[in-house]
Amino acid sequence: MQVYLPDELYELVKERGLPASELLQEAIRVEVRRRELVAASEKYTAALQHQVGAPSPSQRARAADVARRVVSRFHRKAG
Repeated sequence: MQVYLPDELYELVKERGLPASELLQEAIRVEVRRRELVAASEKYTAALQHQVGAPSPSQRARAADVARRVVSRFHRKAG
């Protein structure tokens, strides 16, 4: 397998002496795992929705509000 890197990215890797092969392997592992988790989440959500029904608009709005507050709190602690 060959991998193409745009010139600017290739130069950054070379300038910094980064181990391109190791970085690419880890990035691929992370992306594969992320996609597995997304698929599992979608499967779980579909099964749950089949069991209890779709959320109402007000339930969706409340969930979105809770998610915004969690993200906001996370950013305050991280920053």
